[in-house]
Amino acid sequence: MKDNVAEEHLYLAFSHQHRDSIFPLHTSISLFLLSYCDCKLFKVFLVPTGEDAGDQCVTKNLAGDLEVHLISRCQLPVVVQSCSLPAVVVKDDKFCRAGLSVVLRHIIQKTFEADPSKKDVLELLGFKKTCLKACAEVSQWTRLCEISIPLAVERFLTASPEHCQAIPPDILLFERKLGEPVRVHNDDKIRRQKLQQQKADAKAAVPVLGVEATEELKPGEVHEHPPSSLELSVAFSKLCAQEAPEAINREAPHIRRTKTSDLPLLDHVFAEGLYFTVADLVLLPCIHQFLVSSKKQGKNLVNLPLISSWYQRVQEVPGVKKAARKCNMELLQLPELMSAPEAQLQDPASVLDELEEDNEDSHFIGGPRPTMTKLMENGIEAKFSAHPCPSWTLDWTSLPSAVSPGEGKMSRDRALRKQQQLNNLVAAVTKLAKPGDLIVDFCSGGGHVGIVLAYMMPSCQVVLIENKELSLIRAKDRSDELGLNNIWFIQANLDYFNGTFNIGVALHACGVATDMVIEHCLRARAAFVISPCCYGFIQNTVKFKYPRSHQFKEILSYKEHMILCRFADQTAFQLPPERRLIGKQCMGLVDLDRAWAAEEHNYSVQVISMEPESCSPKNNMFVGIP
Repeated sequence: MKDNVAEEHLYLAFSHQHRDSIFPLHTSISLFLLSYCDCKLFKVFLVPTGEDAGDQCVTKNLAGDLEVHLISRCQLPVVVQSCSLPAVVVKDDKFCRAGLSVVLRHIIQKTFEADPSKKDVLELLGFKKTCLKACAEVSQWTRLCEISIPLAVERFLTASPEHCQAIPPDILLFERKLGEPVRVHNDDKIRRQKLQQQKADAKAAVPVLGVEATEELKPGEVHEHPPSSLELSVAFSKLCAQEAPEAINREAPHIRRTKTSDLPLLDHVFAEGLYFTVADLVLLPCIHQFLVSSKKQGKNLVNLPLISSWYQRVQEVPGVKKAARKCNMELLQLPELMSAPEAQLQDPASVLDELEEDNEDSHFIGGPRPTMTKLMENGIEAKFSAHPCPSWTLDWTSLPSAVSPGEGKMSRDRALRKQQQLNNLVAAVTKLAKPGDLIVDFCSGGGHVGIVLAYMMPSCQVVLIENKELSLIRAKDRSDELGLNNIWFIQANLDYFNGTFNIGVALHACGVATDMVIEHCLRARAAFVISPCCYGFIQNTVKFKYPRSHQFKEILSYKEHMILCRFADQTAFQLPPERRLIGKQCMGLVDLDRAWAAEEHNYSVQVISMEPESCSPKNNMFVGIP
């Protein structure tokens, strides 16, 4: 065990207590993970969301063997007050991590750093340590685990009996996910092992069951029965740090010759596939509460055979029952469930179809000219405002090296282009900012924009928000080298930032992230300076539908708007000039739609080309003023 680990403070929301859980469920999930990891590295604070939350109902139970403190919202560190909980901050520091997935991943990493013998804890992050790493706005799986299922269960528990007859759609979606074939990085090898095991089992069963037992599975067939002993063996051998049985590892020649398309598919053992991950620990407290409530209401769980089997299987993972006891979770023992007759089932497939129908039009073939012509016939063309200060530039040679984007592994040419991009954004922000303003650098990456702003405008406060931990740590290191005291850092998805601010800025916010930043600025009535990027990643999401503005919606379908987005990405310098010009026009149209949408909220918005245009293939810039 390593000593001298800096104490970190973990802040969890507390609304109420219900049976064996603290609500919101994000808090119960966080406490459950701490118990599972046996982690005592964090000083835990509960932050009541109402006036009637008292000490006595919190500290008795449910927090395991952790010491828990109560603190009011106004007593939170300033950087935490701008975030949705859960959140973690090093005591007296300016670096905050917020949001369930970010906080859970941090707890796991800190547990392993403090005690490297806990390799099973690190394995919770999955292959390449990416479990729940993608933000909820772009990952349907992260959204389901982090947001949709916890909220669905909370609503289910608080609904009146007549309103909670049906199984929540997000629970049914999880049931469907558990029935999908598993893909893992070495699945070819495991699928060959499964084929060999199936043939061996079938051969052994022939004398008893007759010829029918030797029938082979059709390629790509999805199984409705529980995972075979092979999947369970692979999953639990990893949990116990053991090798799979040697007999399974040897493949017969005819097995090695089998085409991949003819191999049997793998069944789910745990939430993400074969291996136990933090996703299982997120979902267990939620599904547990749902099952307990359903049982009390006398509901038949015949619709959820896969969830019921998963719930039982997770209990067999070493450490899960112990963590549940610490948190006073009385896990249920459910009977084995068989699928109900088809007529009785609430079809989970229809749920996913409803969620996906908005995006079904996103696959298309064709060029942008018909769409551009259609807009032109309605008087709409790409419009670019004159650059307010095209020759303005920072004196980069006089600035400390830690301010310059060249600090690090960036090539000289790329560093020069980055400086040119920063000249444009900093010039626009400088014209808008007043002493005392709070400026938020969204999607900040390594802090190229935020650090320049904090250094050049010491009378302003600057907050950097970035989902990637390593990028933000690099920015923090650069800030420390400069001795900046007007800058804060938040590792979080944009949705977990809810503070007020005066100016929002983003350099090359990818795809939908540009619209998320604009939405944050509109909500805060803040000015914004934004350079979009990755137009090809734009698509309808739970929160955003395209086109954005009323004018574009009246003319273009979603499919036609997507055509503009795809071709807006074709502005690379190596492309033919005519193709780049069309790409630039498509960029201008997509951004005009965004600008008009913002103007519907009483904003004045200009779309400007950065100077020089060669500073980036994605050289558009919005300047919006409420």
